[in-house]
Amino acid sequence: MKFLIVFVALFAVALAVPRPETEVVRQDSEVGPESFQFASETSDGSKHEAQGQLKNKGSDDEAIVVRGSYSWTDEKTGETFTVNYVADENGYQPQGAHLPVA
Repeated sequence: MKFLIVFVALFAVALAVPRPETEVVRQDSEVGPESFQFASETSDGSKHEAQGQLKNKGSDDEAIVVRGSYSWTDEKTGETFTVNYVADENGYQPQGAHLPVA
């Protein structure tokens, strides 16, 4: 579970780091002992939002469930890509129209 929290946090930081020609135009976060949510957007239109909630607190099955999405626009084609994801005890599960499906 700690790996998942660290992964999501590092992933959020990586997406929030603006490229030299972009600026952060919105960044909101709320962190509690059993949940969190954040949203960020850069001037190039990239967005990332996520919400996390602790489930089964105090049990052997305690886990954090993170639901979120991120999107960006391809600079060459102008096409916008969006990934919706769930990260929980079953791993990271991304979905997007541009992603292959097994």
